[in-house]
Amino acid sequence: MYFCETFNKRIFALNHTMQGLHTTRVEGSRLPQIDFDNLPFGSTFADHMFVCDYRDGKWCDPRILPYQSLSLSPATSALHYGQSIFEGLKAFRQNNGRSVVFRPEDNHKRMNKSAERLCMPAIGKEFFMDGLMELLRIDEAWIPKPQGFSLYVRPFMFATDEYVGIRPSENYRFVIFCCPVGRYYQSAIHVKVSDDYVRAFPRGTGYAKVAGNYAAGMMPLKMARQQGFDQLVWLDGREMKYVEESGTMNLFFQIDQTLITPIADGTILEGITRDSVIRMAKDAGYKVEVRKISIEEVFEAYNHGRLLDMFGTGTAATVAPISSVTYKGFRMELRPTQERDISQYLGKQLEQIRTGEIADPYGWNVPVMP
Repeated sequence: MYFCETFNKRIFALNHTMQGLHTTRVEGSRLPQIDFDNLPFGSTFADHMFVCDYRDGKWCDPRILPYQSLSLSPATSALHYGQSIFEGLKAFRQNNGRSVVFRPEDNHKRMNKSAERLCMPAIGKEFFMDGLMELLRIDEAWIPKPQGFSLYVRPFMFATDEYVGIRPSENYRFVIFCCPVGRYYQSAIHVKVSDDYVRAFPRGTGYAKVAGNYAAGMMPLKMARQQGFDQLVWLDGREMKYVEESGTMNLFFQIDQTLITPIADGTILEGITRDSVIRMAKDAGYKVEVRKISIEEVFEAYNHGRLLDMFGTGTAATVAPISSVTYKGFRMELRPTQERDISQYLGKQLEQIRTGEIADPYGWNVPVMP
C-alpha cells in the first residue's frame, strides 16, 4: 500500500513542471559521438544541466541549459572558504526500456543535511526533484542500455558571493549535471589502512558530503596508489583504532555469518547504498550488526579464518569486493569473490532491483516520466 501511494504521488508531482523553469536545448546532441564500449568513469557529460540560484533569501531562476563551463569571479567565496557540497546518484535503463532513478529523495535529504552543516541554505524539494526529473527527461537518451552501465548524476551547490572575507555567503548556485558511466572498479580492489592520516574527527564534517573532506584525502590516496593500492581505509581520528570508511565507499565485513558495518555516529557518510544493503541483508535473513569495529578485530578474525568477506558500498562503487587489506606492512588476502555468498547475493540483488529484473519491494526506483 505504501509503495502504491508513494508511486502515485511521484507520478502526480512529475506531471506538474516547476513553475518558471526555462529550458534552452542544444542544437545538436553529442550522443552519436559517444563510444559506450569505451566509457571512462566521470569524463563524458550529457547534453544539458540544471541550474538555479539563491538570491535575496530564496531559490530562483531555475533553468536547463546546454552543458557548459561556469563563469566565476576570482573572488568567488567557495574558491577561498570551501562552502561547497555535492551528491551522487544514478539513473538506470531497465530491461523493459523504462528509465528510473534510484532513491533520489534520500539524496535530497542528505544534501540538505550537508548544507546545514556548512551554513548553506536548504534546497527545496521542488528545485531538487523537479529539476532533476526534467533534466533526466530531456537527456533520457543518455541513460545507457548495457548491463553494468548507468547515468551518474551529480548535484552540487557552492557559495557565489564575490567577497574576500570569512563569513557565510549570501548567494549560492545549485547545479545538476550527468555523465554516462560504466563500473567504477572493474575488479576486486586492494586497500591500505591509513595509519598516518585521518579523514574526520568527532564533531567535524565527516558525516557531510562536503568538498573539503575529499580534498584532505587526496595526498594520502596518491601515496597509497604509488605503492600499488586502489584505495585507503580510514581509521577514527581520536584513537586510530576503529575502522570508519574508505575513500569512495562505506565498508562491510563478514565475520563468520555476521555482516558488520561501522556505525555512522558523525564521522562517516551515511551512504544510501549502505542503507540499501543493510535492509536487503536483514530481509534476506542475514545477521547484521551496525557498530564500532576495530582494525584489531578484523585482523584477529582473519588470523583465525573467520573473516569471510570484506566489501565496500557506494553510488559509484555499488557493491565492490575487496581483494586484500594491508596494515602496517601485513597483507590480508581474502578469498576469491566467487566464494563470497553474501556480497555476491547483495550485489546481484541490488543490480536486479535497479534494472527491473526483480520487483522493487522498497519503492526505491522513481520512474523518469516521458
